[in-house]
Amino acid sequence: MKYEWRKEEKHLYFPKKVEIVDVPEYTFFIIDGMGNPNDALFSKEIEALYQASYSLRMLLKKGEFGEPFEYTVYPLEGLWTTSDGSRDDGLNKDALVYRIMIRQPSGVTKEMAKQSLAQVKIKKENPLLDQIKVEQYTDGKVVQMLHVGPFENEKYTFEQMKDFLKKTSFEPKMYMDNYAHREIYLSDARRVAPEKRKTLLRYQLKEKKTL
Repeated sequence: MKYEWRKEEKHLYFPKKVEIVDVPEYTFFIIDGMGNPNDALFSKEIEALYQASYSLRMLLKKGEFGEPFEYTVYPLEGLWTTSDGSRDDGLNKDALVYRIMIRQPSGVTKEMAKQSLAQVKIKKENPLLDQIKVEQYTDGKVVQMLHVGPFENEKYTFEQMKDFLKKTSFEPKMYMDNYAHREIYLSDARRVAPEKRKTLLRYQLKEKKTL
C-alpha cells in the first residue's frame, strides 16, 4: 500500500488552527540560493530537487535499500530571509536568500540519499544536481499555521502566529541563525489559483527571556 503523507502526517502538514508542534529529524535534499524566485533559475533548482527525490522514490519502490516502499514524494519547502533587511510591503525580491529542499521519508539515511543522488547525476544531464546537498536535521519546536491564498498575503498569517505566541512562553528564532521562517508548499502553484493555494508557515521557537 502506498504511503500517503497527506493522510498519515496531517498533524505536521495540515493544522486546523495555529499550534505548536515538535518536528522530528528527517533527511533532506537541499539547494541554497539567492535572488528573485520568479526568475528561471529558481524553477530549474526546483526541478533538480524533484529529479533527485523521484529517483530515490524509484529506488525505494524497487527495494534497493531493503523492503520495497512506495510513497508520495514530499512537498517543496523553503527557508527565507533577505540580504538587505527588506520585508513585507517593501520586500526586495532580488535580495531574497533561500534554502529550498524536499524532505525524504522517515528511515532514509544520508548515505541512502547520497547513493541515489550519485545515480541520478549519471542519468540526468542537469548541472544543478551538483548543487544539491544532503542534510539531516530537525526543526524541533515550531509554531505553524496553514495559509490559504496568495504568497503576498502571508504576512497576515504570520501576524496571527505572532499574536498567538504572545500568550505563550515562546518566541520566534532564526533558522540556522539566518533564515526567518519556513514555508511548505502544499499546492502546485502551476495548477492552483493563487486564492486557493495552501502553504504551511512555520517559525522555529525559543524560550522567551525572563527579566
